[in-house]
Amino acid sequence: MNKDEILDKAIRRVPDFPKPGILFFDVTSILTNPPAFKHTIDRMVEIYSAKKPDAIAAVESRGFLFGAPLAEKLGIPLVLIRKKGKLPGEVYSASYALEYGEATIEAHKADIEKGKSYLVIDDLIATGGTLNASKNLIEQGGGKVLEFFGVIGIPELNYEKALSPVPVTTLIDLSEK
Repeated sequence: MNKDEILDKAIRRVPDFPKPGILFFDVTSILTNPPAFKHTIDRMVEIYSAKKPDAIAAVESRGFLFGAPLAEKLGIPLVLIRKKGKLPGEVYSASYALEYGEATIEAHKADIEKGKSYLVIDDLIATGGTLNASKNLIEQGGGKVLEFFGVIGIPELNYEKALSPVPVTTLIDLSEK
């Protein structure tokens, strides 16, 4: 089985969710498949051991599930990027456009260190809006985004263009069609 096959077979596809015409890629099915989850974390370690980020910035909530084991294996801090109002301390905030409206994410000011490099992790990269907002948070604190990572990428939504010039890595690219 090649590197992508174990993930491709593990990812549940849910048609017409959350609305008609959308094919939803459910990464929680990777978590219920121990070999697929191990493969995912092992591949992340393989990719990022040599790149040596100073910290992982994981996007709520599924980004936490992949970012935490990677941070532990690399021996580096994990910064949580949360939805507005979920963090108790002083925060940096960044808003981004949704299909209908706007959302805001936050990170603790104390967790972002000036001059440090951050690997930003989410489960799936679609349009890049959340990741660009995450970059904004990190830059507010004087940090630099080394790279964006997603277990799944949907390239037809042009996330690489939206996230340029920061490099983007995914383990598997899928299509909504």
